[in-house]
Amino acid sequence: MRRYAVLLMLIISASAAFGCTSFIVGKKASTDGSVICTYNADDYGMFIGLCHYPAAKHAKGEMRKIFDWDTKEYHGEIPEAEETYNVIGNINEYQVTIAETTYGGRAEMVDTTGILDYGSLIYVALQRSKTAREAIHVMTTLVNKYGYCSEGETFTICDPNEAWIMEMMGMGPGSKKVVWVALRVPDNAICAHANQSRIGKFDMNDKENVLYSKDVIKYARKQGWFTGRDEDFSWKMAYAKPDFQGRRFCEARVWSFFRHFNDGFDRYLPWAMGVDPDAEDMPLWIVPNRKVSVQDIERCMRDHYEGTPLAIDSTDIGGGIWQMPYRPTPLTYTVDGNTYFNERPISTQQSGFSFVSQMRSWLPREIGGVLWFGNDDANMIAYTPIYCGNKVQPECYNTPGADAVTFSDKNAFWVCNWVSNMIYPRYSMMFPSLKEVRDSLEADYFDNQRTVEAKAMELYGSDKNAAIEYLNKYSNDKAQEMLTRWKSLAIYLIVKYNDMAIKPEENGVFKRTKTGNGERVVRPGFPESYARELVKATGDKYKLPE
Repeated sequence: MRRYAVLLMLIISASAAFGCTSFIVGKKASTDGSVICTYNADDYGMFIGLCHYPAAKHAKGEMRKIFDWDTKEYHGEIPEAEETYNVIGNINEYQVTIAETTYGGRAEMVDTTGILDYGSLIYVALQRSKTAREAIHVMTTLVNKYGYCSEGETFTICDPNEAWIMEMMGMGPGSKKVVWVALRVPDNAICAHANQSRIGKFDMNDKENVLYSKDVIKYARKQGWFTGRDEDFSWKMAYAKPDFQGRRFCEARVWSFFRHFNDGFDRYLPWAMGVDPDAEDMPLWIVPNRKVSVQDIERCMRDHYEGTPLAIDSTDIGGGIWQMPYRPTPLTYTVDGNTYFNERPISTQQSGFSFVSQMRSWLPREIGGVLWFGNDDANMIAYTPIYCGNKVQPECYNTPGADAVTFSDKNAFWVCNWVSNMIYPRYSMMFPSLKEVRDSLEADYFDNQRTVEAKAMELYGSDKNAAIEYLNKYSNDKAQEMLTRWKSLAIYLIVKYNDMAIKPEENGVFKRTKTGNGERVVRPGFPESYARELVKATGDKYKLPE
């Protein structure tokens, strides 16, 4: 009973938070032929670093305990696989990457007796799969035997050759079964999901690119949720029909991603706005108007609807004096009996971690897979490279003693949050300083990538383990250097912007007077747009008499 109550609380909180965003890029849609996928793990109170599961051999009869990924509650146990693979973060040594977003769907479909939750399922599958297809088989086989206790989930499942989107739901308490469907994203296409079920109709005759449970339609018929012809069956319309919130808070993020790579995508703005019930629905994937790079995708992970009607900027006073493109949560609030809402962009303050995974088939697998990783809001961090063969995490992403209520200046989550939470309320004033550091670090990582990997390839030819260790050390060094630079940034921001004024600099050095004092500060006052809004709100209350 306690577990059921906890699960209901999770369903309510997940629906309110609308957490997580995931993008997918096929290998022929990317600039270099890599498969790319992403994940913003967005959940208030989340504290998590870079996980690691070492490769291992397991004796027959050995069992694995399953603890809920979110709550850490013990669910039960399943048999271990004979062999498991090295996993660092959300990528394994074969470059298989798995991400997710929760969409909820019909609450009565949740199997409260199941052992496997969505998070545990991801990391078990990563330890047991050499390809995306194998991961799909592992995941669906396990939940049909041991039960799936999470609500409706969309999974990104990729390897260096294929990209898949899969949606899954339980079949009610005690069922120990799921319904699911998985579609291969075309190699020349990009796809996305963000807390709203996205799979509609699918070709049940395409056995190569479409996989599904045998009762995916039969179960919906049995429940009275679908009565048409099989070929007209739509997964999302049967199991998770999009409402206003599903479109405005979730699908709008997908729309904002797609519009960067399709000149005419504003045709789907009415769908993203969520109001018009007859609006044209968006496609599940699109062919981009240009090749997409890892850097492009990192920029998209930092999106706040800039340049669109949904932009979170200085158009209203919600962003405060310095035009913060963030809003407090929960997303809805009530004033005088009326309910209002805030926009929910891709980049959000509650991100626990973020990654962009780069998977390349033409390189040795331990060199081809890179997880560009950061702990905090994607807009506020520099993604550092983590190679998929790594076996030791950097201290900053796996810090002893640090947790959700214990600050540590050795921990990336806390140092990055220290900086970002200084900047949020004075965004337009202070963010350019962070952006300069962030972009400089990332440019350095990408400039180094070819040289570093050439060295790794040279080592790989004679000593594979030496190449893996070299990349592991490089990854850890870059992460720790980032942490050092971020600490310096924190101190710089305190000095530079103290008391809402700005200390002048020259050539990167704070200016002093002839007598050695700090040079007179600049007092910028209100930005003009905010000053106008303030006068509208206060009238002549603060007007100087003539």
